[in-house]
Amino acid sequence: MSTARATLAAEHRELIGKKVARLRHAGRLPAVVYGRGIDSDSISIDAHDFEQLRRRTGPNALVDLSIDGKKAQPVLVSSVQVHPVNRRALHVDLFLVRMTEELTVDVPLVAVGESPAIVDLGGTLLHPIESVKIRALPDHLPQAIEYSVESLVDFDTTIHVRDLVIPSDVTLMTDGDDIVAKVQAPRVEEVPVVAEVEIGEGAPEAAEGGEAAETETTESDEG
Repeated sequence: MSTARATLAAEHRELIGKKVARLRHAGRLPAVVYGRGIDSDSISIDAHDFEQLRRRTGPNALVDLSIDGKKAQPVLVSSVQVHPVNRRALHVDLFLVRMTEELTVDVPLVAVGESPAIVDLGGTLLHPIESVKIRALPDHLPQAIEYSVESLVDFDTTIHVRDLVIPSDVTLMTDGDDIVAKVQAPRVEEVPVVAEVEIGEGAPEAAEGGEAAETETTESDEG
C-alpha cells in the first residue's frame, strides 16, 4: 500500500459563529480538528485546495494536516457540511487519528461487471445497502470494496455481505446475512380482460314475464 498521502495546510482561527462568513468571502473554509483525548481546535483551510482534495481522494483517505506551518499530523475528513444548492463545502470536521489505533468506518460498495439477469433477462439491479462497516488501522482503511455482479444469473440469486472479498487486515463489522445485491424481474403489464356477458336461461323467461306483465296491464286498462 502506498504511503504517499495528500497534504493540507491550515491556519488557526479566532473567528467563530456568524463571523466565519468573512472567512468564506476571503476564500477560506472554516474547520475543526478534534480527536480522542485532545481539545478541539478551530482552524481554516483554503477552500479551493479542499475542493481539489475532495476530488482526488476517497472518503477514508488519510490527509497530512499542517497547522500554522507546524509538523503535519494524519487526519480523516470526518464530515463535510455543504451548501444545499451549489454543494460547495461550508464547514469541515477533521478527525486526528492515532496510527496505532484501529478505526471503525463505513466503506462504500461498488458493483463491477455485468449481470446476465440484467443484460439477457432485462432485470433491474437492487442494492439494499450501499456500504459496510469495517474496522482497521488508519493506513489500512479501504476506499471502497468492489464486488462482481456476474454471479447474478437469474432473479433468485443473491449476493450477501459474507460473499464480499475483504482484505486480510480489515475486520468486517456488518452482518454477513445482509443482502448486498440481487436482480429484480421486469414488471409485466397486465392486459385488461373484457368480461363477456353470458345470457343465462333465465333471461328470456324474465323478458317473457315482462311482456306478460305488460299485457295484463294493458288489458286491465282496457277493462
